[in-house]
Amino acid sequence: MNQEKKIAVYPGSFDPVTLGHMDIIKRSAVLFDTVIVAVLSNSAKTALFSSSDRVNMIQELVRDYPNVIVESFEGLLVDYARSKNARIIIRGLRAVSDFEYELQIAQTNRVENPQLDTLFLTTSLNYSYISSTIVREFASYGGDISPFVPEEIIPLIEAKYQH
Repeated sequence: MNQEKKIAVYPGSFDPVTLGHMDIIKRSAVLFDTVIVAVLSNSAKTALFSSSDRVNMIQELVRDYPNVIVESFEGLLVDYARSKNARIIIRGLRAVSDFEYELQIAQTNRVENPQLDTLFLTTSLNYSYISSTIVREFASYGGDISPFVPEEIIPLIEAKYQH
């Protein structure tokens, strides 16, 4: 019996990666043969960390998950997923307010590539309020970001805001 590997792509800016992102990555790693964490490299936006720094951070955090690959990508997600032979896009939902936008994107991606499905995973309740934007805001004012991000990357974030 020929069984196709189940490859999923979890895209995002991950600037910086949060505990909510890590929750989705770890849960996805159990569901799929391969999970590709696809770090968006968008030159039009000013990021806190370069895409290569974000890739390196996440690679270190997922080193115990042999089926998780971390790469950066540019362009359309549907094209990237096709190039990786992925049939699933993973999207995390924190609140109902995320759903409308994510549904639009999922439907558009499906029109562009009918072989591509989107799987919505709700973030664990204890991480549902966390966003990279909140992390950057707290960090910019010297706030305690330890409840929001993996402890390994706290010094890297804090170093970006030292004056």
